[in-house]
This record gives sequence, structure tokens and C-alpha cells, in this order.
Amino acid sequence: MSDLVTEEMMVSMGPQHPSTHGVLRLMLTLDGEIVKEAVPHIGYLHRCFEKHAENLTYPQIIPYTDRLDYMASMNNNLGFCVGVERLMGLEVPQRAEYLRVLVAELNRIASHQISLGSYGLDMGAFTPFLYVFRDREIILDIFEELCGARLTYNYVRIGGVARDASPALLDRIEEFVDYFEPWIDKYNNLFTYNKIFIERTANVGVMSKGMAINYGVTGPNLRGSGFQWDLRRDDPYSIYDRFDFNIPVGNGEFGTVGDSWNRYRVRLWEMEESVKIIRQVLNQIPEGPIMAQMRGAIRPPEGEIYARTETPRGELGFYIVSDGSPKPTRVKVRSPCFTVMSVFRELSRGCMIADLMAILGSFDIVLGEIDR
Repeated sequence: MSDLVTEEMMVSMGPQHPSTHGVLRLMLTLDGEIVKEAVPHIGYLHRCFEKHAENLTYPQIIPYTDRLDYMASMNNNLGFCVGVERLMGLEVPQRAEYLRVLVAELNRIASHQISLGSYGLDMGAFTPFLYVFRDREIILDIFEELCGARLTYNYVRIGGVARDASPALLDRIEEFVDYFEPWIDKYNNLFTYNKIFIERTANVGVMSKGMAINYGVTGPNLRGSGFQWDLRRDDPYSIYDRFDFNIPVGNGEFGTVGDSWNRYRVRLWEMEESVKIIRQVLNQIPEGPIMAQMRGAIRPPEGEIYARTETPRGELGFYIVSDGSPKPTRVKVRSPCFTVMSVFRELSRGCMIADLMAILGSFDIVLGEIDR
């Protein structure tokens, strides 16, 4: 009896597939249900951010940073403003720094909620999606009261923030964290210890610590591989060095360190740490101005700067070149989503088709930041 001979099949997944988390196309080479190769094709959402930045003044660029990672717009605003302020040698008022950390950590929670909810849908769980979106709505209501927007905020400005937070709003934020903190345990019951979820994600898409470092992976994806690195602690910016919080890493509780389950788990842990930081901000926030004193157009001196901050998806870097005019000569973005997609091809070899969605969902990518 002769051996069974199979032929490879080429399948295009996306760019309209709901589980590719945006307009991402995966070109699959399949041997039955086994993935022999998965090549990502990007560029369907390219908006020319970096070229636009050369033709805009520094304040005008901030709304464009909202559109990079639109799930964490506050963090994108902050990263760009930190770079410009360092180039200018500008000191930000203390109250503004506290408000920046406050909105950045609220946005980190909201972003991770999107990640958890959409990942649950990818794995076949619908109910958790409703819970996380219900809780995320509270954060969006807070942001709407603070700056008038619910997705793209343009709140963090060069030298401070756009508007102050009233005592009533700060009380409302405290009420939210009091309500939300117990719900993290309920998320654990829905996701973390769910037998089906564990079987779909544990030991799937294992990325070793060395592989993550070699590919330049950052954020929860790096920490899921067991490497404890977070810019908020290891290269502090703003006032993060004033707060006490832990850096969660993958522990391999239900599988191998660096698998899809551990990448998910790190994000859930990080919401707990964000709650800790928010409580400390609310206890320490001082009175005072929310904007630095500046006159005329913003004109950083001639020079260049690279500034990096820790967004919900990892290390976001802005390389800015100034010629002393109100418009930058060059703005280059270092995207954590772009770098993590470079490892996807290697992790997907030999897995099942269904595992592709487990791996891709665990990366928590946003195509607006990949394509820029």
C-alpha cells in the first residue's frame, strides 16, 4: 500500500477576517490543518503619519498620534509630548504630571479590557466580552467628562494637559477603581481558570525569552516570556519613579512560559498594578497649574531626540529631528506592534489553523500603529 501523498494549499486569511484584529492579511501555506508557513501582509491601513508630521506644527501632530494606537490614545499623546519636552528642556507642572499618569493608567486598563474581550471572542467566549465592555464604558465616560472625547482624546499637550480634573471627577475615578478591583477576580474565573480557554492557549505559540529579545519584542508580550522589563520602572519617565507597583511576568502556571496563555495573563495582572498606581495618584496629586508657561509658537532647538514610553502594547518610541522651526524635520515611530508581528511567522510554523488566532490574539496588535 503506497503512502498517502498530500498537496499544499495556499489560503488567504484577511484582510477582512474578523479575527485578524484589523486589516491584516495572512498568506497561509497549509498541509491539511497544519500551518507550514504564515506570512503577514501589512500596509492596508497606511495613513502616512510620519510624512504628515513633517508638514504640521508640533501641537498639530498630537491628534495624529491618537490615530496610531487608537485603543490607547492617551499613552500615544504622552509618548510624543515627552519627546518634544525633552528636546525643549521643558519642565511640566506637577499636577499635570499626575493627571498624565492618571489618564495613562486608566487608558491602560481600558486597552487591556479590549484585549481580553476580543481575545475571548477569538476563543469562542462571548459573555466575558460583554462584561469587559460594560466596565470599559465607565472609563470612557470619565474621559468624555475630562476632555470631551471617547476614543481619540488629544488631551495630553506639550507642556501639560488640556483641562484640569475637578474634585468630583477624581472622586468618580476612585469609585471606579473601588468597583473594578473585585471584578478582576471575576475575570480570572471567566478566563484564566476556564478549562476550554486554557486548552486553547496553553503551550500554543511559545516564544522563548531569547527569541523575544532577539526580535525586539516589548511590553506584555516580552514579559509573558518571563523577562521583567517595563520602562515605567527600568527607564522611568514622567513621575513613575514615585509609585510602588510590580512588574508581572509569565509564570507557566498552566503551560510553558512565553505561550499565549501567559501573554494573556500578564495583561490581566497589569490591570491590578494600574489600579495600585491610580490609587497612589489620587492620594498624592497636588494643586497647581496644569500647563507650563510658554510664549509664542513651540520651536524646539535644533537637534534630535529619541523618547520611549511604556504603552499597553509595549515600548513606543518617537525619534524627532528639529531644525529650530515650528515643524519637525523628521518624526519616526518605533511601534511595539510592528516588532511583535515579525516573530509571528516563526511561531506559527507547525501549528493548527485554529491556533493562529490564539497566537495573533495574544499579541494584542493594532494595525493603525503597525502601518502608521
